[in-house]
Amino acid sequence: MRIIAGSLKGRRLSAPSWPGLRPTSDKLRETIFDILALRIAGARVLDGYAGTGALGIEALSRGAAVVTFVERDRRAQALIAENLARCGIVEGYAIIRASLERALETLRRRLPADRLDVMFLDPPYDRDEHVDLAIAAAGDLMASDGILVLEHARKRPGPLTAGRLVRTREVTAGDSALAFYACRP
Repeated sequence: MRIIAGSLKGRRLSAPSWPGLRPTSDKLRETIFDILALRIAGARVLDGYAGTGALGIEALSRGAAVVTFVERDRRAQALIAENLARCGIVEGYAIIRASLERALETLRRRLPADRLDVMFLDPPYDRDEHVDLAIAAAGDLMASDGILVLEHARKRPGPLTAGRLVRTREVTAGDSALAFYACRP
């Protein structure tokens, strides 16, 4: 894995050494950031189910103002910290070790006016109904013009609507797909 563009272009990231963590491929990350190119500079970003932290680090490389990484696995949290250090990133981020649902509740109390602009959610492809509820809850933290990107198995699409979010676009790539959500007007 490597950073695709921005100030950290070409930097290598460490991959997990244990089974069960599926990092977003370079190609899929490139697709995401090609679509979001004009939204990243200065953005407040959440990288949920962060795993290696590749999506959030890519956002920082491309000029995001701040990234909050949410990951409940201690090993993955350590991997995110290692990847941030490998890239020389020492500020502009926070790592929350919690389930996404718990982290969203914590952030809801902290972000009354300073909403998130971009959210990346990359849950396990065999996600359960809790993930769909988390997508709906995430909408409460988004700026009115914010966007949420859900990576999922192609055969298991994300919901058409979730809380105040509505799916506006879907892109497929092999067995993976990306669902893009915006807040309802």
